[in-house]
Amino acid sequence: MIIDDQGRALLIKRRDNGHWEPPGGVLEREETIPEALQREVLEETGIKIALPATLTGVYKNMKGLIVSLVFRCQAADGTPTTGEETRALRWVTREEVSDLADEAYAIRVLDAMDAAAPPAIRAHDGVKLV
Repeated sequence: MIIDDQGRALLIKRRDNGHWEPPGGVLEREETIPEALQREVLEETGIKIALPATLTGVYKNMKGLIVSLVFRCQAADGTPTTGEETRALRWVTREEVSDLADEAYAIRVLDAMDAAAPPAIRAHDGVKLV
């Protein structure tokens, strides 16, 4: 999750399903977590992130049996651009997140925006928290 100096988060609109979500993806077998963070964010946003990143939450999709780790990152270089996986990008405030993203993704953004809180541990069904 890229958070800018104004406290906004960068969301992507995915090409495959049209949903607004934070950038992310799957780790490749040979990658470390920081390498995967940098690769996925760069692929989906055109932005290179600064490391280290801060873990802000762990989320389990109870139906899909997928565990996601969410990190708060700062942009180091680049300009937000669309690509193969990204139809649009948008910087959003806390108030705008829930209007754009499904609850299961909006909470990830809100958790990442709360810099003072410990990492959240949550479960969802792919759309709603459970």
